[in-house]
Amino acid sequence: MLLPIRSSYSDILHDFEWQVPSAFNIGEMVSDVWALQEPSRICLQHFSPDGRHLAMTYGELSAQSSSLASGLQSLGVRRGDRVALLLPQGFDTVIAHVAIYRLGAIALPLALLFGEEALEYRLQAAGACAMVTNAFGLSRLHAIRERLTALRHVLVTEPVPAAEGHVSFHNLIAEHPPSFRTAETGPDDPALMIFTSGTTGPPKAALHGHRVLAGHVPGFQFGHEFAPQDGDRIWTPADWAWAGGLLNVLLPALMLGIPVVSSPAQKFDAHMAFRIISEMGVRNAFIPPTALRLMKAVENPRVRYGLRLRTVTSAGESLGRETYEWAREALGVTVNELYGQTECNFVLGSCGALGVTRPGLIGRVVPGHEVDVLDEAGHSLPAGAVGEIAVRSPDPVMFLGYWNDPAATEEKIRDGWLLTGDLGRRDPDGYIAFVGRDDDVITSAGYRIGPSEIEDCLVGHPAVRLAAVVGKPDPLRTEIVKAFVVVQAGYLPSEELGAELRDWVKRRLSMHEYPREVAFVDELPLTTTGKVIRRLLREPAAAE
Repeated sequence: MLLPIRSSYSDILHDFEWQVPSAFNIGEMVSDVWALQEPSRICLQHFSPDGRHLAMTYGELSAQSSSLASGLQSLGVRRGDRVALLLPQGFDTVIAHVAIYRLGAIALPLALLFGEEALEYRLQAAGACAMVTNAFGLSRLHAIRERLTALRHVLVTEPVPAAEGHVSFHNLIAEHPPSFRTAETGPDDPALMIFTSGTTGPPKAALHGHRVLAGHVPGFQFGHEFAPQDGDRIWTPADWAWAGGLLNVLLPALMLGIPVVSSPAQKFDAHMAFRIISEMGVRNAFIPPTALRLMKAVENPRVRYGLRLRTVTSAGESLGRETYEWAREALGVTVNELYGQTECNFVLGSCGALGVTRPGLIGRVVPGHEVDVLDEAGHSLPAGAVGEIAVRSPDPVMFLGYWNDPAATEEKIRDGWLLTGDLGRRDPDGYIAFVGRDDDVITSAGYRIGPSEIEDCLVGHPAVRLAAVVGKPDPLRTEIVKAFVVVQAGYLPSEELGAELRDWVKRRLSMHEYPREVAFVDELPLTTTGKVIRRLLREPAAAE
């Protein structure tokens, strides 16, 4: 399942073969394999703003996760049970993940940014019987705990006032010996449940088997240019509760022996991001497009912070030409864009080391996967035509199905293809451009307009910090393009600036794509993964 090191992309495609073992357990692969070979090898490092950074070895991870697995078993957690993790990046989060996989239970990562309603929906839908959280998460749980009838145990990683209904995470580890026989699991046994981001409707629980880790390794190595290399060390600001943070970074890196840097939960700050990269000696990073755009506000970061980045990957939304070019100049690396979904991740990508990279395009098919652009009848479209991006089933990164929702699963996978709901366009060389979600495409005067290219163009203007584009109903043109803009510090919203932005897009793209309306806002509605929730912008635009 490792990516073969070859001199060309075509050679890798030709030589790659999937070799997923018949016995495969994520917990074992990310801890025990290395613990047996090099127990003192560093697997995790934690950045502390006061400079007192911490480290954990594979031997420690293996021992503590074994003790926790025994502890969870003593509480009655069994194979197939759902165990929620409401935690920030950190050692405890990794220990909990590994312990859950060892048990043969199913990990349910959740973001601390979720409000009570969002938490209750996910915990009820999953039927979680246990949860691992910190003091903040415990406070979020308080108002909904009585309604969560399936939730029997809550483990807390921090000291909290003694009260009935929760268990000390660290005491449970200390009370059990570091010996646990990992459950015998195969590639298709359930391991992980991640809810979709909910940009277009209610979130659905995508259930993955243990093979999802094996499926992500070739893409990880592709995007990080044949990782692991000497000195590699990886960090992401993305929440590990998101598929991007967990499967694009944490689990593949641990399996490959690459130290993973964690950082405290906080609102993203560009200067702090550069400080983490600098102080922790980060050589590899996964940084979503929204975060990269915010980092553009820092001048000359490579010299200012002494950066030594080797690779940067990005995914979650379209990166765009403007951000791609900025990163090449300011960071000294070519950002390798990736594409996938919670249900089927890391199937398209770029690899600068192989020359597989073009600004404004995602990239090409990652070795081991089959991706096409289809019309509404399910037929392959020629180069230049816009259609739905689809992934051939079965595939090692593909989900087992939506939890308790066979009808939605059947709708997602039809005629041997997983239908992403994303529109794309393939060029003659096999590169695919992301046009937008089918729901997000704007129909104006007979043109079908994707929002990503316009948003990318807008953020290229010095006054624009973030931008989102939607279609607003119009009796003449069906829809017009409306832009929502967050301005950079030092700029003020005004009619003059709005007119300047309209002309900026008109000159750089086309007459039919420019935003006929520009609204200035203080912030954009974002998912916990940094994606714009465009439906929350479309609704008020339609109401106007």
